Amino acid sequence: MARAIGIDFGTTNSTVSVAQNGGHPALARFRTPAGETPVFRSILYFDPERREESGRLVPAAGPEAMELYRESGGAGRLMQSLKSFLASRLFLSTNVYGTNLSLETLIGYVLCALRAGAEADLGDLGARAVVGRPVRFVHARSDEDEALALARLRAAFRAAGFSEIEFEYEPVAAAYHYELGLDHDELVLIGDLGGGTSDFCLLRVGPTVRREGRARVLGTDGVALAGDAFDGRVVRNLVAPQLGLGAEFRSIFGRVLPIPSWLYRHLERWHHFSQLRTPETLHLLHALRKECVEPGALDGLLHLVDHDLGFPLYRTIEAVKLALSQAPLARFAFTDPPLEIDEPLARVDFEQWIGEELQAIETAVARLLAASGVAAGDVDCVFLTGGSSLVPAVRSIFERRFGKERLRAGAELTSVASGLALRALE
Repeated sequence: MARAIGIDFGTTNSTVSVAQNGGHPALARFRTPAGETPVFRSILYFDPERREESGRLVPAAGPEAMELYRESGGAGRLMQSLKSFLASRLFLSTNVYGTNLSLETLIGYVLCALRAGAEADLGDLGARAVVGRPVRFVHARSDEDEALALARLRAAFRAAGFSEIEFEYEPVAAAYHYELGLDHDELVLIGDLGGGTSDFCLLRVGPTVRREGRARVLGTDGVALAGDAFDGRVVRNLVAPQLGLGAEFRSIFGRVLPIPSWLYRHLERWHHFSQLRTPETLHLLHALRKECVEPGALDGLLHLVDHDLGFPLYRTIEAVKLALSQAPLARFAFTDPPLEIDEPLARVDFEQWIGEELQAIETAVARLLAASGVAAGDVDCVFLTGGSSLVPAVRSIFERRFGKERLRAGAELTSVASGLALRALE
């Protein structure tokens, strides 16, 4: 019996699913020191000492990357959110310990490890797969940028042994997963809110639609922001002030000037953090530290950059966001001596910080309904998936417009891969 493969390569997490006619999709389980998990972290790690006899670097990805990074005490080079660069013409390649590697090669490394981990559980995946894509890629400003992102993603999958690739919108895939439990037809709004993008699709689902092969999709929309942007607001408002944001230094002309704000903007996006570790930026930071009006104001920032602590910092941000999804008050606690940040964070403050992003998400939903000629009252159900859909302020957008009773959720991190495998059966 033919097997259909669905792969959700995500900004933060990736998942793989296999479906066969007559059966529910099976999610690949990946082995970690803490046990098995269906979620493969989309990270890549390089240790300058991990090389083949030829001198070629040997990267690690997913659970292995996390384990090696922890064992190294923060040494080496860790990369995350690589998907966010697919539509960017500014990131063609990067130098990793003397080796120039293209973005397609870096993502290919992650996909090769993802494939190997999935095959250890589910067997050979073959050469064909349906792969998820966002409605709007991060950094895409035109159709040409979208085409560039797809071409680069296709090349990365080809490097991982997939020669036949079909792309499907991630919210459409989530609809296939949602449809599994239906015994009647519905008009559904799917919201897939992940790390890099918030994507929406309005479509018909149900047994009659499947049986008659009627047109499913009424419209799609989306914005290139989600959980990563929320993280950036936490950095700007809570973390950066503890690292010298707003401090001043004495210039060579005797003027007192603010510490350049662009240094802190790089902190706001995980995938830009590594740009602070260049020799030029480190030299600038040390020079500014010497001339700081307030002694020690930049010590924390220098420690964070010198020791490449972006990964544990953002893990702390993830933890506090999760805590705020369950309680109105949480504590942000990040310690790596001499750096220590211990601050309370109220949900109401966090929601105020991400107000601009929430408005952009709400506008995209309204735009989709208007373009499709559908009133909110005509939508039978709203199915939300993706890690950022757990943020209470995000859910409130849909509760206000559609009513709490019409909201559905579940399998936030795996529904897209499950739906992609079902889509592949077609």
